Amino acid sequence: MSGTSGIKGSESAVPVQAGTGAGRGDSRIHNIGYRKYDGARLGRAYARRSLYTQSLRGAYGLGRSGKSKVLPMILFAVMCLPAALIVAVAVTTKAKDLPVDYTRYAILLQAVIGLFLAAQAPQSVSRDLRFRTVPLYFSRPIERTDYVLAKYAAMSTALFVLTAAPVLILYIGALLAKMDFAEQTKGFGQGLVSVAVLSLLFGGIGLVMAALTPRRGFGVAAVIATLVISYGAVSTVQAIAWSQSTTTAVEWLGLFSPITLIDGLGTAFLGASSSFPGGEGPGAGVGAVYLLVILGLIAGSYGVLMRRYREVGL
Repeated sequence: MSGTSGIKGSESAVPVQAGTGAGRGDSRIHNIGYRKYDGARLGRAYARRSLYTQSLRGAYGLGRSGKSKVLPMILFAVMCLPAALIVAVAVTTKAKDLPVDYTRYAILLQAVIGLFLAAQAPQSVSRDLRFRTVPLYFSRPIERTDYVLAKYAAMSTALFVLTAAPVLILYIGALLAKMDFAEQTKGFGQGLVSVAVLSLLFGGIGLVMAALTPRRGFGVAAVIATLVISYGAVSTVQAIAWSQSTTTAVEWLGLFSPITLIDGLGTAFLGASSSFPGGEGPGAGVGAVYLLVILGLIAGSYGVLMRRYREVGL
């Protein structure tokens, strides 16, 4: 998947035989104008930035065919529409508080986030793995680190745009409804931190699942299965534990699903209400374990991607 080296040469002369005879006396020499490149060489940072920009645009179908834009734009609209409706109701009724916390919004619309990730993570890496090429020409080969960092950053940014946009809509609506500025600004900041962590965690997990197979369809299924099955299993076991009054187990079980990890982190440190059974999330002590697990998964995702691309020869 590396690019070809740039052409460096000097002015050259190439003999060309005229006519059909190999030894005719009317041969000519043509100057085809090869020259040494004397301009600025932008280096690996520019190549990495170009790959990041191209991958981020591709996540929303920009620079691709029209049909490639349909699904991500629909999901973006679905993500923002409830926030716009909440704002409209709040402004109309002159409410004093938003009915949904900033930190809760992404949790409630996790299905939309999962669909976006399942569709776009394989698009970002599966085709590159299958055809061993990228839609950019590099004058020098890029390093494995450059590729992984650019793809990881692009997928995380795409998710952040998807999840932060409705949070911003809620904040603007709260200010238009003349709610308390300090309280809403604090909640808005907490919401942004929550979705930023979610974007890094989900982006890494999605890319790892997609990079394990060059088949895009398998990548989509793997991402959906990882998010949906893990959340369904953890939620079910948490409900059983709660019904048996084992409240401590409910907190620790949340460590085994990406979405419950974000939920628990928000409850412990960002003032969020919990969706755990009974509405009791982890405190600061268990929340520190949640944070360590999230950081470990983010670092682990990067490490797995580096190993995967070393195996395929990048």
